[in-house]
Amino acid sequence: MTQMINLPWLSRNLEVIDSTDPTLIGISGVVMDETKRTIIIQTSDNEITMAKDTIRFTIEDEEIIGSKVGQRPEERIGKRYRRS
Repeated sequence: MTQMINLPWLSRNLEVIDSTDPTLIGISGVVMDETKRTIIIQTSDNEITMAKDTIRFTIEDEEIIGSKVGQRPEERIGKRYRRS
C-alpha cells in the first residue's frame, strides 16, 4: 500500500492537527497548491497559505509532520521516508 506522503496532495482534504501557531489548529480544507515550503488550502471561507514546517496535519487519515516534507511535490513523491 502506498503511503499518502508519496502521493500527490492536490484536491485532497487536509486538516491541521497541531501547529506552532495555535490559530491554525483545526483548520481544514482542500489542498489547492503545494510548494517546497508552503501548502495552500481552500477552506469554506477563503484560501489559507501555511508554512509546512510549522504544522502537523492529516490527509485521508494519515498523519504527516510538515517539517519532514520540506521539498517540492515532484521530489516528495519519489522519496523514501523512515517510518516513525
